[in-house]
Amino acid sequence: MENLKKNPLSLQLNVEDFAPASNEEKKSLVIMRESVNFWKDGMRRLRKNKIAMVSLVVILLIAFMAYVLPSLWPYSYELQIKGSNNLAPFEYSAAEQKLIDAGEKVFPHILGTDRMGRDFAVRVMMGTRVSLSVGLLASVLVLLIGATYGAISAFAGGWIDNIMMRITDILYTIPDILLIILLAMAIKEPLEVLATKPGFGWMQTLGPNMVSIFIIFALLYWVGMARIVRSQVLTLKESEYVTAARALGASGGRIIKKHLLTNCMGTLIVTTTLQIPSSIFTESYLSFLGLGVAAPMPSLGSLATDAVKGMNTYPVLLIAPALMISIMILVFNLFGDGLRDAFDPKMKR
Repeated sequence: MENLKKNPLSLQLNVEDFAPASNEEKKSLVIMRESVNFWKDGMRRLRKNKIAMVSLVVILLIAFMAYVLPSLWPYSYELQIKGSNNLAPFEYSAAEQKLIDAGEKVFPHILGTDRMGRDFAVRVMMGTRVSLSVGLLASVLVLLIGATYGAISAFAGGWIDNIMMRITDILYTIPDILLIILLAMAIKEPLEVLATKPGFGWMQTLGPNMVSIFIIFALLYWVGMARIVRSQVLTLKESEYVTAARALGASGGRIIKKHLLTNCMGTLIVTTTLQIPSSIFTESYLSFLGLGVAAPMPSLGSLATDAVKGMNTYPVLLIAPALMISIMILVFNLFGDGLRDAFDPKMKR
């Protein structure tokens, strides 16, 4: 019997070969990493991108400075202080110096004041709020219109797709600045009448120029987004889950909303993030040309315009808004690049 157990040609089975594996043996056989979904994998890759995370922190700081800090600042963006015209950074007027000599505390003008005696630091904050708000709202507007248009064009296909794409080609040729000027002139009087009615006072604050800028974004700037979404949907609509949804009787609108646009979400987020700095730059240079918000509400572009004439004498009035524009465009571009590297499947290594 002993010889039978040790004989390799024997058909007798060894019970020990069928004993359950221990936990140590199970762990030694695990060679695959934990399974994660698309979003978890993207966030993990994003957190490893140090440049993108630093850019996100800077964006949050800029948002705090633009939306929270002005309410805590001792000066208002429209407050004109007598005798405080064109003060240098941390310089006090004669009246403020008397108060300091009398033992009272006076908050310093960190960036000085402008030619009308308004604290320039809080005006830069409010200008950042306007430029950032325009960039965010315009990007959301571009996302909604462009994604819907591109998805419908690709899903419909055929002659409908050809006609819709030729419309986008035509829109590419329209000069945006000329159209903004013409729109601002055309809607000025209707907006002034509408602003006098209850609930529409905010239009008077924005002014016809800013309203025309949003109209132009809605008319022209969604074309690039539509092309990107169209290319994605043309690939996705041939997928098996779309065929299954059609077989189950799902409508075209439901397929676009629940299946196609949902699976384009990573691309949409990245493209929208990269659209924000473009919108900020567009608003800034239009404000620099005098097509921005109505006074006394500042934007970074209008602050730079006011500072150009005195840039040799008071350079900080030009440097501060120009530097803020550059920083915002830079950090949004860097963060958008980080999102693209994290969520674009083609970028995975």
